[in-house]
Amino acid sequence: MSRTHLRQFLAVVDTGNFTRAALHINVAQPTLSAGIAELEKRLGTKLFARTNRRVQLTEAGNRLLAHARAIEREFHLAEQSVTGIAAPVRPIRLGILVTLATARLEALAAAWRGPEPLELTEGSERDLTAALASGRLDLALTLLRPGETRFPRESLYVEPYRLALPETHPLAHRDTVAPEEVAGDTMIARRSCEMLAETSRFFTERGVRPPFSLRSPNDDRVMALVRAGLGITVAPESLRVPGVAMPRLAGFDRAREIGLLFAPHWADHYGDAHPLPAAIRSVAADMAVRI
Repeated sequence: MSRTHLRQFLAVVDTGNFTRAALHINVAQPTLSAGIAELEKRLGTKLFARTNRRVQLTEAGNRLLAHARAIEREFHLAEQSVTGIAAPVRPIRLGILVTLATARLEALAAAWRGPEPLELTEGSERDLTAALASGRLDLALTLLRPGETRFPRESLYVEPYRLALPETHPLAHRDTVAPEEVAGDTMIARRSCEMLAETSRFFTERGVRPPFSLRSPNDDRVMALVRAGLGITVAPESLRVPGVAMPRLAGFDRAREIGLLFAPHWADHYGDAHPLPAAIRSVAADMAVRI
């Protein structure tokens, strides 16, 4: 098993497919495919489960990944020791739930002063768990679902969903607003919201079928346009911005749990004492919104 085999293996893991991996290490795709096939033959097992849509690590591939990362790191250290030239530090690949508040991500980016740079990838809950399983992410700051047992996890905070109104709205001063009271309002749909279907069903079951002025996956834009009076929406409380009131929506007592999911290789590659989870934990504690 050569370093070339391991570099090819890591390129497929890091890019998610053979085409991008070949471009990443500047080889022809048939050469890369032949190299992975030879590595699998030498090890006597499949390292990747290939589908039409993506490439995922097998159990054997996950076991090899931690060793491959460590070996490549040792190669870089050896080169640095001999040449005196510091090798580029591999970034930590952190997945970010697309509906997390920008202010929290800004606080994390400002607070992080660790040895590795951060490489952020936005995505839905499903996107991030798929990337963790395939080894394309090291950890993810995302929604935690009950019963999810594929990855080690750490809960950070729980926050409720609220009705978002401009502060000039007649109901903005209220602690609680009934859905029937906003039946005449125009709404803005948060297309990236993990509760979108449930929110829609909640209003429909109560006979509230408002017109929509905007359907957008961009939460910063949605909240800015709520503030401008274009419409109202339902959003996690952490998305609150100046000029927007967020009373409770009567009968809609949903909340979401946000935390960290760790890739299978995290403990072997970074260890339990790595400072990044602690930095994320600190930012979450400073800005937590709890029911």
